Amino acid sequence: MRVALLNDSFPPQVDGVVNAVVNYAAVLSARGHDVTVAVPSNPDAVDDYSFPVIRYQSLDTTKMFGYRAGNPLSLNAVQSLAAFAPDIVHSHCPIVSTLLARTLRETTPAPLVFTYHTKFDIDIRAAIHGKLIQDRLITALVRNVEACDEVWTVSRGAGENLRSIGFKGEYHVMENGVDMPRGRASDGDIARVNDMFGLAGSMPVFLFAGRLRWYKGIRLIVEGLAKAMRAGESFRMVFVGDGTDRQEIEALCRETGIMPLCVFTGLLKDRELLRALYSRADLFLFPSAFDTNGIVVREAAACGLGALLLEGSCAAEGVTDGVNGLFMQADADSLAQKVLYICRHPEEARRIGQNAQDQLYLSWDTAVSRAEARYRDVIKRHADFPPKPRRDLFPFVSDCVEAVIKLKEIEKLIVDMIR
Repeated sequence: MRVALLNDSFPPQVDGVVNAVVNYAAVLSARGHDVTVAVPSNPDAVDDYSFPVIRYQSLDTTKMFGYRAGNPLSLNAVQSLAAFAPDIVHSHCPIVSTLLARTLRETTPAPLVFTYHTKFDIDIRAAIHGKLIQDRLITALVRNVEACDEVWTVSRGAGENLRSIGFKGEYHVMENGVDMPRGRASDGDIARVNDMFGLAGSMPVFLFAGRLRWYKGIRLIVEGLAKAMRAGESFRMVFVGDGTDRQEIEALCRETGIMPLCVFTGLLKDRELLRALYSRADLFLFPSAFDTNGIVVREAAACGLGALLLEGSCAAEGVTDGVNGLFMQADADSLAQKVLYICRHPEEARRIGQNAQDQLYLSWDTAVSRAEARYRDVIKRHADFPPKPRRDLFPFVSDCVEAVIKLKEIEKLIVDMIR
């Protein structure tokens, strides 16, 4: 097959969706398929991959959205993708990438698959002020998704979130995998992180990895650990990652008194270093109601580390409380109780971690194999029952333009760039 993958972000940016697109491309290429990835340009990018990467014109909107905004009507990108002549187009972001894919569909008969990775309505409401504008953009997003030939979600909860913002079509759950091998890191690598971050000895270590944003449940982590500290337990807390809320999070750690127990590593691009931290920790703290799949939970499981998760959250799908993970309620007292339990029963942490490794691990090779089979079904169905010609692209553009012209932050951003 000839597969075109599109996303609004790509290395050097690091996040779960970037991880998914890189691994889709790498695994499909290794299986003998022709793969091309199309993403916005980035002046810091080094595209030394086994597959070609098309970079198209972008604006630096990282302060507002966390990534660069590409031009969805880029003629060069459309022409390059059309020359590639894909059998299937797979978009991983419902805004620019899907709009670009729909523009491409005007010139190629390839079906368009879309994967819903993230609760984008939360991202929009966090980045944009003004409910009217927020609602307009969410409506435009849903219309964009509904225009695709098939919709995938990374979990059942992600699909229900998509329905909650107005999507009325069908979706198929297609889970993401992880690129970490099953098994703990070497003793040497674990000793290295012990030295780097002051984790030597038998003191319990708790770990968070991801964007440092409040909506990841980090306030629950800080306030719950403060309660555990006041109960007399000693431990270390390691925050891996960076984000726009980092300074406020560090301030709360100081305010609650747990800062001397915390390590903020910043963004870790060394995957072996991260694997060693997963292997050193006693429990992965991930009380996020935002995440739709939680790749980091599966990464932790690959290394024999169980996770503490919000009961009923998307990240908790497939996890059994007390067997291959632990569940908590959305309050600091609940987190403190679970942390204290692990501090006092380290053998339970090891048992839960081993079960997580045995039962939750999903490699990217397996995950992409499932997607590959589904691609073939979509291509065949598209050939057997060609859809009617679509002319629904411009209502989406109109909705976006109407919202954007009212958005003073973006207007100011554009003016600043012109200057």
